[in-house]
Amino acid sequence: MTPALSVLDLVPVRTGQTSAQAVTASLSLVQRAEELGYRRYWFAEHHNMPAVASTTPPVLIAAAAARTSTIRVGSGGVMLPNHSPLVVSEQFAALEAIAPGRIDLGIGRAPGSDPVITQLLRMSGTTSDVERFPEHVRDIVGLVSGDGATLRFTSGGTYDVHATPAATTTPEVWLLGSSDYSAQLAAAQGLPYVFANHFSGEGLERALDLYRSQFQPSATLAAPRTFLTANVVAAATAAEAEERMLPQARMMARLRGNRPLVALETVEQAAAAEAADGLAAPVLEALRRRWFVGTGPDVRTALAEFAARWGVDEVMISPVAGAYDAEPMESAAGRIQTLEAVAG
Repeated sequence: MTPALSVLDLVPVRTGQTSAQAVTASLSLVQRAEELGYRRYWFAEHHNMPAVASTTPPVLIAAAAARTSTIRVGSGGVMLPNHSPLVVSEQFAALEAIAPGRIDLGIGRAPGSDPVITQLLRMSGTTSDVERFPEHVRDIVGLVSGDGATLRFTSGGTYDVHATPAATTTPEVWLLGSSDYSAQLAAAQGLPYVFANHFSGEGLERALDLYRSQFQPSATLAAPRTFLTANVVAAATAAEAEERMLPQARMMARLRGNRPLVALETVEQAAAAEAADGLAAPVLEALRRRWFVGTGPDVRTALAEFAARWGVDEVMISPVAGAYDAEPMESAAGRIQTLEAVAG
Protein backbone atom coordinates (compact mmCIF):
# COMPACT_ATOMS: atom_id res chain seq x y z
CA MET A 1 0.00 0.00 0.00
CA THR A 2 1.35 3.43 -0.95
CA PRO A 3 1.31 5.83 2.01
CA ALA A 4 -0.10 9.33 1.78
CA LEU A 5 2.66 11.91 1.55
CA SER A 6 3.07 15.20 3.39
CA VAL A 7 5.85 17.79 3.73
CA LEU A 8 7.83 19.22 6.64
CA ASP A 9 9.64 22.50 5.88
CA LEU A 10 12.32 24.22 7.96
CA VAL A 11 12.70 26.95 5.30
CA PRO A 12 16.41 26.28 4.70
CA VAL A 13 18.78 29.18 4.05
CA ARG A 14 21.82 28.65 1.83
CA THR A 15 25.01 30.68 1.63
CA GLY A 16 24.31 34.13 0.19
CA GLN A 17 20.55 33.73 0.38
CA THR A 18 18.39 36.21 2.29
CA SER A 19 15.54 35.24 4.59
CA ALA A 20 13.11 36.80 2.12
CA GLN A 21 14.48 34.66 -0.71
CA ALA A 22 14.31 31.52 1.44
CA VAL A 23 10.67 32.19 2.36
CA THR A 24 9.81 32.89 -1.29
CA ALA A 25 11.36 29.55 -2.24
CA SER A 26 9.36 27.70 0.41
CA LEU A 27 6.08 29.32 -0.60
CA SER A 28 6.66 28.13 -4.15
CA LEU A 29 7.32 24.68 -2.71
CA VAL A 30 4.00 24.52 -0.84
CA GLN A 31 2.15 25.46 -4.03
CA ARG A 32 3.90 22.67 -5.92
CA ALA A 33 3.16 20.23 -3.10
CA GLU A 34 -0.54 21.01 -3.44
CA GLU A 35 -0.41 20.50 -7.21
CA LEU A 36 1.26 17.11 -6.67
CA GLY A 37 -1.42 15.94 -4.23
CA TYR A 38 0.50 16.04 -0.95
CA ARG A 39 -1.83 15.79 2.05
CA ARG A 40 -0.40 18.42 4.40
CA TYR A 41 2.47 20.89 4.68
CA TRP A 42 3.94 21.80 8.06
CA PHE A 43 6.43 24.48 9.09
CA ALA A 44 8.87 23.84 11.93
CA GLU A 45 9.90 26.20 14.73
CA HIS A 46 13.61 26.84 15.22
CA HIS A 47 15.40 29.92 16.50
CA ASN A 48 18.77 31.63 16.01
CA MET A 49 19.99 29.18 13.37
CA PRO A 50 21.79 30.58 10.28
CA ALA A 51 20.46 27.80 8.04
CA VAL A 52 16.79 27.88 9.15
CA ALA A 53 14.27 30.67 8.51
CA SER A 54 11.22 28.89 9.93
CA THR A 55 11.05 30.77 13.23
CA THR A 56 7.35 31.64 13.39
CA PRO A 57 5.06 28.91 12.04
CA PRO A 58 1.75 30.82 12.30
CA VAL A 59 3.01 33.60 10.01
CA LEU A 60 4.29 31.12 7.42
CA ILE A 61 1.08 29.08 7.68
CA ALA A 62 -1.01 32.18 6.94
CA ALA A 63 1.10 32.94 3.87
CA ALA A 64 0.89 29.33 2.69
CA ALA A 65 -2.86 29.14 3.27
CA ALA A 66 -3.36 32.30 1.20
CA ARG A 67 -1.52 30.71 -1.73
CA THR A 68 -3.29 27.33 -1.64
CA SER A 69 -6.84 25.99 -1.51
CA THR A 70 -6.86 22.26 -0.70
CA ILE A 71 -3.68 21.14 1.07
CA ARG A 72 -3.70 21.15 4.88
CA VAL A 73 -1.17 23.59 6.36
CA GLY A 74 0.16 23.64 9.87
CA SER A 75 2.98 23.59 12.39
CA GLY A 76 5.50 20.85 12.87
CA GLY A 77 5.50 22.10 15.45
CA VAL A 78 4.88 25.01 17.74
CA MET A 79 7.30 24.57 20.65
CA LEU A 80 4.76 25.20 23.38
CA PRO A 81 7.14 25.99 26.28
CA ASN A 82 8.15 29.11 24.33
CA HIS A 83 4.60 30.47 24.13
CA SER A 84 1.45 31.24 26.05
CA PRO A 85 -1.15 28.51 25.40
CA LEU A 86 -3.83 31.19 24.95
CA VAL A 87 -1.78 33.07 22.34
CA VAL A 88 -1.12 29.85 20.42
CA SER A 89 -4.81 28.96 20.58
CA GLU A 90 -5.89 32.38 19.35
CA GLN A 91 -3.38 32.29 16.50
CA PHE A 92 -4.53 28.90 15.27
CA ALA A 93 -8.22 29.66 15.77
CA ALA A 94 -7.68 32.70 13.54
CA LEU A 95 -5.83 30.57 10.99
CA GLU A 96 -8.73 28.10 11.04
CA ALA A 97 -11.11 30.98 10.32
CA ILE A 98 -8.92 31.96 7.35
CA ALA A 99 -8.68 28.42 5.97
CA PRO A 100 -11.53 26.36 7.50
CA GLY A 101 -10.86 22.64 7.69
CA ARG A 102 -7.24 22.98 6.56
CA ILE A 103 -5.26 23.91 9.68
CA ASP A 104 -3.10 21.54 11.75
CA LEU A 105 -1.66 22.54 15.12
CA GLY A 106 1.34 20.33 15.80
CA ILE A 107 2.71 20.87 19.32
CA GLY A 108 6.16 20.00 20.63
CA ARG A 109 7.86 20.19 24.02
CA ALA A 110 11.45 20.98 22.97
CA PRO A 111 12.62 24.62 22.93
CA GLY A 112 13.86 24.58 19.34
CA SER A 113 16.98 26.56 20.21
CA ASP A 114 19.87 27.08 22.61
CA PRO A 115 19.39 27.95 26.31
CA VAL A 116 19.99 31.70 25.84
CA ILE A 117 17.35 32.06 23.13
CA THR A 118 15.01 29.86 25.16
CA GLN A 119 15.25 32.28 28.09
CA LEU A 120 14.69 35.27 25.80
CA LEU A 121 11.52 33.66 24.43
CA ARG A 122 10.09 32.97 27.88
CA MET A 123 9.03 36.11 29.68
CA SER A 124 9.06 34.33 33.04
CA GLY A 125 12.63 33.09 32.58
CA THR A 126 11.66 29.85 34.31
CA THR A 127 11.03 26.24 33.35
CA SER A 128 7.47 26.30 34.67
CA ASP A 129 6.02 26.15 31.18
CA VAL A 130 7.86 22.88 30.49
CA GLU A 131 6.68 21.39 33.77
CA ARG A 132 3.07 22.34 32.99
CA PHE A 133 3.23 21.05 29.41
CA PRO A 134 0.50 18.36 29.82
CA GLU A 135 -1.86 20.91 31.36
CA HIS A 136 -1.15 23.42 28.61
CA VAL A 137 -1.82 20.84 25.90
CA ARG A 138 -5.22 20.11 27.47
CA ASP A 139 -5.93 23.83 27.64
CA ILE A 140 -5.16 24.32 23.95
CA VAL A 141 -7.41 21.43 22.90
CA GLY A 142 -10.24 23.08 24.80
CA LEU A 143 -9.46 26.63 23.76
CA VAL A 144 -9.53 25.94 20.02
CA SER A 145 -12.82 24.08 20.30
CA GLY A 146 -16.16 25.83 20.21
CA ASP A 147 -16.66 25.08 23.91
CA GLY A 148 -13.58 26.95 25.15
CA ALA A 149 -11.67 25.98 28.28
CA THR A 150 -11.67 26.67 31.99
CA LEU A 151 -8.15 27.84 32.84
CA ARG A 152 -6.71 27.31 36.29
CA PHE A 153 -4.54 29.77 38.19
CA THR A 154 -1.89 28.92 40.78
CA SER A 155 -4.06 30.72 43.33
CA GLY A 156 -6.77 28.13 42.78
CA GLY A 157 -9.12 30.35 40.82
CA THR A 158 -10.57 29.53 37.40
CA TYR A 159 -11.60 31.55 34.36
CA ASP A 160 -13.61 30.55 31.28
CA VAL A 161 -11.84 31.48 28.04
CA HIS A 162 -12.49 31.10 24.30
CA ALA A 163 -9.78 31.44 21.64
CA THR A 164 -12.30 32.81 19.15
CA PRO A 165 -15.90 34.06 19.56
CA ALA A 166 -17.79 31.66 17.31
CA ALA A 167 -15.81 28.74 15.92
CA THR A 168 -17.50 26.51 13.36
CA THR A 169 -14.46 24.31 12.69
CA THR A 170 -11.36 23.64 14.78
CA PRO A 171 -7.69 23.06 14.00
CA GLU A 172 -6.55 19.46 14.19
CA VAL A 173 -4.22 19.16 17.19
CA TRP A 174 -1.25 16.77 16.97
CA LEU A 175 1.41 15.99 19.57
CA LEU A 176 4.95 15.71 18.23
CA GLY A 177 8.00 14.13 19.78
CA SER A 178 10.83 11.64 19.70
CA SER A 179 10.61 10.23 23.22
CA ASP A 180 8.58 7.91 25.43
CA TYR A 181 7.19 10.97 27.22
CA SER A 182 5.51 12.49 24.19
CA ALA A 183 4.11 9.13 23.06
CA GLN A 184 2.60 8.44 26.48
CA LEU A 185 1.16 11.95 26.81
CA ALA A 186 -0.48 11.73 23.38
CA ALA A 187 -1.94 8.36 24.35
CA ALA A 188 -3.22 9.62 27.71
CA GLN A 189 -4.92 12.65 26.17
CA GLY A 190 -6.31 10.79 23.15
CA LEU A 191 -4.41 12.89 20.61
CA PRO A 192 -2.86 11.93 17.27
CA TYR A 193 0.90 11.53 17.50
CA VAL A 194 3.86 12.11 15.17
CA PHE A 195 7.25 10.57 15.86
CA ALA A 196 10.03 12.92 14.72
CA ASN A 197 12.01 10.29 12.87
CA HIS A 198 13.71 12.94 10.71
CA PHE A 199 15.37 14.25 13.85
CA SER A 200 16.11 11.04 15.72
CA GLY A 201 15.23 7.52 14.69
CA GLU A 202 16.21 6.16 18.09
CA GLY A 203 13.33 4.88 20.19
CA LEU A 204 10.85 4.72 17.31
CA GLU A 205 9.60 1.19 17.98
CA ARG A 206 9.15 1.74 21.71
CA ALA A 207 7.41 5.10 21.24
CA LEU A 208 4.88 3.66 18.80
CA ASP A 209 4.26 0.65 21.04
CA LEU A 210 3.66 2.89 24.05
CA TYR A 211 1.35 5.18 22.12
CA ARG A 212 -0.74 2.39 20.65
CA SER A 213 -0.93 0.23 23.77
CA GLN A 214 -1.74 3.07 26.18
CA PHE A 215 -4.08 5.07 23.95
CA GLN A 216 -7.24 6.37 25.63
CA PRO A 217 -10.11 7.37 23.31
CA SER A 218 -11.07 11.04 23.49
CA ALA A 219 -13.92 13.22 22.24
CA THR A 220 -11.94 13.93 19.07
CA LEU A 221 -10.17 10.62 18.41
CA ALA A 222 -11.52 7.10 18.90
CA ALA A 223 -8.40 5.12 18.01
CA PRO A 224 -4.63 5.71 17.75
CA ARG A 225 -3.58 7.79 14.76
CA THR A 226 0.04 8.37 13.86
CA PHE A 227 2.50 9.01 11.09
CA LEU A 228 6.27 9.37 10.79
CA THR A 229 8.67 11.94 9.39
CA ALA A 230 11.69 11.24 7.19
CA ASN A 231 14.54 13.14 5.56
CA VAL A 232 14.39 12.63 1.79
CA VAL A 233 16.50 13.53 -1.24
CA ALA A 234 15.26 12.28 -4.62
CA ALA A 235 16.67 13.12 -8.03
CA ALA A 236 16.86 11.89 -11.61
CA THR A 237 19.93 9.79 -10.75
CA ALA A 238 21.29 8.28 -7.57
CA ALA A 239 24.52 10.20 -8.10
CA GLU A 240 22.72 13.55 -8.16
CA ALA A 241 20.77 12.61 -5.04
CA GLU A 242 24.04 11.85 -3.24
CA GLU A 243 25.45 15.21 -4.31
CA ARG A 244 22.36 17.08 -3.11
CA MET A 245 22.46 15.22 0.21
CA LEU A 246 25.91 16.47 1.20
CA PRO A 247 25.11 20.06 2.31
CA GLN A 248 22.55 18.85 4.84
CA ALA A 249 24.81 15.98 5.92
CA ARG A 250 27.56 18.46 6.70
CA MET A 251 25.09 20.57 8.67
CA MET A 252 24.14 17.50 10.71
CA ALA A 253 27.82 16.83 11.36
CA ARG A 254 28.19 20.38 12.67
CA LEU A 255 25.22 19.93 14.99
CA ARG A 256 26.46 16.62 16.35
CA GLY A 257 29.98 17.92 16.79
CA ASN A 258 28.88 21.14 18.53
CA ARG A 259 30.61 23.16 15.82
CA PRO A 260 29.55 26.73 14.93
CA LEU A 261 26.50 26.70 12.67
CA VAL A 262 26.51 28.39 9.28
CA ALA A 263 24.13 28.81 6.36
CA LEU A 264 23.80 25.72 4.19
CA GLU A 265 26.57 25.29 1.67
CA THR A 266 25.69 24.78 -1.98
CA VAL A 267 26.38 21.38 -3.49
CA GLU A 268 29.64 22.61 -5.05
CA GLN A 269 30.75 24.34 -1.85
CA ALA A 270 29.98 21.24 0.21
CA ALA A 271 31.89 18.96 -2.16
CA ALA A 272 34.98 21.17 -2.10
CA ALA A 273 34.87 21.60 1.67
CA GLU A 274 34.32 17.90 2.27
CA ALA A 275 37.34 17.03 0.14
CA ALA A 276 39.40 19.34 2.35
CA ASP A 277 38.08 18.59 5.85
CA GLY A 278 36.06 15.35 5.71
CA LEU A 279 33.55 16.85 8.15
CA ALA A 280 30.62 14.63 7.14
CA ALA A 281 32.60 11.40 6.79
CA PRO A 282 31.87 10.14 10.35
CA VAL A 283 28.09 10.53 9.92
CA LEU A 284 27.47 9.80 6.24
CA GLU A 285 26.92 6.07 6.50
CA ALA A 286 24.56 6.43 9.45
CA LEU A 287 22.59 9.09 7.61
CA ARG A 288 22.34 6.95 4.48
CA ARG A 289 20.77 4.20 6.59
CA ARG A 290 18.19 6.55 8.10
CA TRP A 291 17.50 8.96 5.25
CA PHE A 292 15.82 8.14 1.95
CA VAL A 293 18.22 9.10 -0.84
CA GLY A 294 18.07 8.01 -4.48
CA THR A 295 15.93 8.07 -7.59
CA GLY A 296 12.19 8.68 -7.37
CA PRO A 297 11.19 5.02 -7.87
CA ASP A 298 13.76 3.79 -5.35
CA VAL A 299 12.71 6.33 -2.73
CA ARG A 300 8.99 5.64 -3.29
CA THR A 301 9.58 1.93 -2.76
CA ALA A 302 11.66 2.52 0.36
CA LEU A 303 9.05 4.88 1.84
CA ALA A 304 6.27 2.36 1.20
CA GLU A 305 8.31 -0.34 2.95
CA PHE A 306 9.05 2.04 5.82
CA ALA A 307 5.36 2.86 6.25
CA ALA A 308 4.34 -0.80 6.10
CA ARG A 309 6.98 -1.82 8.63
CA TRP A 310 5.68 0.64 11.21
CA GLY A 311 1.99 0.34 10.38
CA VAL A 312 1.37 3.93 9.28
CA ASP A 313 -0.59 5.19 6.29
CA GLU A 314 1.22 8.52 5.95
CA VAL A 315 4.83 9.69 5.80
CA MET A 316 5.83 13.34 6.13
CA ILE A 317 8.98 14.00 4.14
CA SER A 318 11.47 16.72 4.92
CA PRO A 319 13.02 17.46 1.50
CA VAL A 320 16.64 18.21 2.38
CA ALA A 321 18.11 18.40 -1.13
CA GLY A 322 20.81 21.03 -1.44
CA ALA A 323 21.07 23.65 -4.18
CA TYR A 324 23.62 24.00 -6.95
CA ASP A 325 25.44 27.32 -7.36
CA ALA A 326 23.55 28.23 -10.54
CA GLU A 327 20.06 27.72 -9.10
CA PRO A 328 18.21 31.00 -8.38
CA MET A 329 18.03 32.11 -4.76
CA GLU A 330 14.23 32.44 -4.92
CA SER A 331 13.80 28.85 -6.10
CA ALA A 332 13.75 25.51 -4.33
CA ALA A 333 14.70 23.50 -7.40
CA GLY A 334 16.25 20.55 -5.59
CA ARG A 335 13.43 20.30 -3.07
CA ILE A 336 10.78 20.64 -5.77
CA GLN A 337 12.53 17.89 -7.71
CA THR A 338 12.39 15.71 -4.60
CA LEU A 339 8.64 16.23 -4.20
CA GLU A 340 8.02 15.55 -7.88
CA ALA A 341 10.20 12.42 -7.95
CA VAL A 342 8.64 10.95 -4.81
CA ALA A 343 5.09 11.74 -5.95
CA GLY A 344 5.81 9.97 -9.23
